[in-house]
Amino acid sequence: MAKKASEKYYGTGRRKKSVARVYLVPGKGNITINKRDIDEYFGMETLKVIVRQPLAALDAVEKYDVIVTVKGGGYTGQAGAVRHGLARALVQADAENRPVLKKAGYLTRDPRMKERKKYGLKAARRAPQFSKR
Repeated sequence: MAKKASEKYYGTGRRKKSVARVYLVPGKGNITINKRDIDEYFGMETLKVIVRQPLAALDAVEKYDVIVTVKGGGYTGQAGAVRHGLARALVQADAENRPVLKKAGYLTRDPRMKERKKYGLKAARRAPQFSKR
């Protein structure tokens, strides 16, 4: 049975405080983040590479258009969240993509979070400056 022309795949990605909602639509390889082009949204080249990693692993860079809504956190966390969501959407598009993405580690939610500030300290582990006198 042939798939509908309006096929759309969805994946939610998270990293630190960032949450990305990723939609995958068959297309030419355009990546739109918060209604802006990826080159306009992410200034650093490394962040653009991070976002494209799941597509590159499957050689599907020019097969899909990616539409992303991302909020919270900083730009590095957002790039990680987009990558996670994109990998999940690619698995939804085709279950055969799962082993490749799983082996590369793109489906694993990064559990590292900011450590809470403790009382008596200036930050999570930063103690006040010590002076002998």
